[in-house]
This record gives sequence, structure tokens and C-alpha cells, in this order.
Amino acid sequence: MDEEYDVIVLGTGLTECILSGIMSVNGKKVLHMDRNPYYGGESSSITPLEELYKRFSLPDTPPESMGRGRDWNVDLIPKFLMANGQLVKMLLYTEVTRYLDFKVVEGSFVYKGGKIYKVPSTETEALASNLMGMFEKRRFRKFLVFVANFDENDSKTFEGVDPKTTTMRDVYKKFDLGQDVIDFTGHALALYRTDDYLDVPCLETINRIKLYSESLARYGKSPYLYPLYGLGELPQGFARLSAIYGGTYMLNKPVDEIVVEDGHVVGVKSEGEVARCKQLICDPSYIPDRVRKAGQVIRVICILSHPIKNTNDANSCQIIIPQNQVNRNSDIYVCMISYAHNVAAQGKYIAIVSTTVETNEPEVEIEPALELLEPIDQKFVAISDLYEPTDDGTESQVFASRSYDATTHFETTCNDIKDIYKRMTGSDFDFENMKRKQNDVFGEDEQ
Repeated sequence: MDEEYDVIVLGTGLTECILSGIMSVNGKKVLHMDRNPYYGGESSSITPLEELYKRFSLPDTPPESMGRGRDWNVDLIPKFLMANGQLVKMLLYTEVTRYLDFKVVEGSFVYKGGKIYKVPSTETEALASNLMGMFEKRRFRKFLVFVANFDENDSKTFEGVDPKTTTMRDVYKKFDLGQDVIDFTGHALALYRTDDYLDVPCLETINRIKLYSESLARYGKSPYLYPLYGLGELPQGFARLSAIYGGTYMLNKPVDEIVVEDGHVVGVKSEGEVARCKQLICDPSYIPDRVRKAGQVIRVICILSHPIKNTNDANSCQIIIPQNQVNRNSDIYVCMISYAHNVAAQGKYIAIVSTTVETNEPEVEIEPALELLEPIDQKFVAISDLYEPTDDGTESQVFASRSYDATTHFETTCNDIKDIYKRMTGSDFDFENMKRKQNDVFGEDEQ
């Protein structure tokens, strides 16, 4: 271990594994360590089911009715992939997709007035949806056509909207959209967690709605994908990529000290040895003195023996409860997957509720979501602190990732990866950099 590396990475969460994969593909010498004996850090999938019971300190073991423990792979942090989003691009460009199989999530739903409705995914569905009255539907359709045709480089498509100055609130006014439609557009299509977006220029919101519809156009049922065997497969796929390009991996490796000289990181000490490095990437748990708490997220893993009511018996879906509907500042999310994704025993479903904590009674905050899931066989409640780095790392060359937020997709995680990449290399992240080297014949003999 007493060697010199370009980059040392601590923790095998998804953010860290993707960055170590990219750095290795870019020819850097990478050492990747984790104090845990498993991959994934905060974003791992727990198997067998007995292990989940232990992790949440439940006194009992799973009942017989839960089936075989090893049939379960339960994500600690629930997220889906946008079919046309940044993570899928990263997976395709690096060809990590060859290690993974995905299924399309069957539907996206939104909560209104105590009931759930399918998020209309096509014009036909929009016109048939009970979410809106007839005249509202026409106005909404006009709005969707405007968004689809919008091109920030062609002012002919602006229809009097200036993407850099017109706020989203004004765009909604222009199309005369009512509050319920605004709620579901901002939260179920643009996937904002709060209403802060209404008063900033509309370009990002328009692009987010475009991402949603382009993702949807790829597979039809919903814009979301989910990997068979759980999200824990993702960090492992990128770890394999890093290893193929010469990255060294050490699990179960305690980190005793991050060695800093003259304000710069120079290495990591573990079990009496020091591995030297020029740059360090890590999750917040490795450097508590360089991160600050930025809030909390509550996540409740619920095991069910039935699909969620009013979802057309979908074996996977997402439900978004817009904050306005339940008098909150941030949305509540439900991600549901099942035995169809090889993450639960036959006939069982896993629904994970998550939201940003706003009060001293987080469990009361998520009650509207839990009511949709009744009856629940078993609940596992986790309240996690969210951390963000206190500095940008340019001085110390220590780059900390942010904790995973309450959103149900990976776009914010990908933004963090691009941000860290830029601070480390000084250049913008370019998906082309991730393309495997053309003449690289790795792994062909494995097939």
C-alpha cells in the first residue's frame, strides 16, 4: 500500500465509484478504499433480509411469510434513473450497462386531494385524465407543445418568453394554468421538491420538463428505470470499470488519518501504512471536520404483500405528494419496486417513503404517504443527516461529496459528480471523456 497515487477515493457510494471510474478511464492511478466490508456506503442494497432487521436493531427475525432472506435486496436510499438522464448517459458511455439489467418503472402517480392519479404521460392520457377539467386540458396541452418546441438557441420558439429573465410563475400565467396543474407540472414533471423554482428564470424548468418527456418517449410507461437486484449494483458496476483501468480496491480497510501537510492533502494512513496522493475524494463520513449539516431526510422502508391501491396493480411505481397538497414546504416521495426486480421474495413489494424533515416529528410528516400503503407488514425508519462540504477543496485538494437527498432520481447526484470533476480537473465534465478507449479489449475473455 505504500505507494504514490494520483487520486485516493474513500467510500464506495455511487458518487465515489463513478468518480473513481472516470478518473481511471482518464489515465489516473486510483486507490479506492472503504472501511465497510461491502460496496455502496450509504447507497448500498442490504441482503439477506435478516441483515436489514439487524441494521435497524429490530428485536425479531423476519417471519416465515417473508420467504427466503436471500431473495431480498433492499435499497437504503431509494432512487430511480431518468431514462434520458445523466446517469444513464454515464452508464452507456462507460459501457457499465453490460453488467446491469434494467426494467422500466410501470407508472408515475401524483397525489391530489387525498387520492392518487396517474401522471398523464401522453397527449391522449392528458386529455383523458381526471386531474384537470376540459378547458384546463386544452391550455395544458398548449403549454406542453410550447415546451416541446422550445429551443433556447432559437428565439422564434420563445413566444414572448425570455428564458433568462421570465420567471416560471409568469410562464404559467401566460398559459393561464390553475394551481393544481402548476403543482403537478412543477413537482411530478419538473421534479422540484419545493416551490422556490417559481420565481427564478424559467429555462431550467423548461429543460427539466423536456427531460421528463424525452425520458418517457424512450419506453412509454414512465420515464424511470430501475436495475434488477437493486441500486447496489450501480456502484459495483463503476468499481469494475475502475478496476479494469488499473484502479486498486480495498474493502474492510480502516482509515486512521487523512494526512495533510501545509494545508494540502498528501496521503491516507491505514493500519500503520501511508498511501500518498495528490487529490482525495470521499463521502462526508470520512471528514466530519470539513462538512456541515444541511438538513435531514426521513426514509421509511415498508414491506407490503400487495400492490399499492389505485396504481392498476403496478409492480413498480413512483408517487409524488406535492407539498401544497399536504401543507408542507417540500414534497413527499414514494418509490415502489417488488419481486419483479429480484429485490423481494415472490409476491412481496417494497415501498420506500422519503422526504426532507421539516419538524421535530418527522414520522408524523410522512403519514399521508403511509396511509396510501396500508396494510404494511413491516416498517424500517431511518432519519439521516444531510451533509455538504464547507469548502470547494481547491486549497486542500480534499473533495467531499454531498449526502444523497430526498429526490427519487439521480439528477442531483450527477450534478454533484460534475461539480467535483470540474473542481478537481479545472475543466467541464464532458460525457465524451468517459467513452472507453477504442482499442480496449478488456474483459472480452470473461464473456
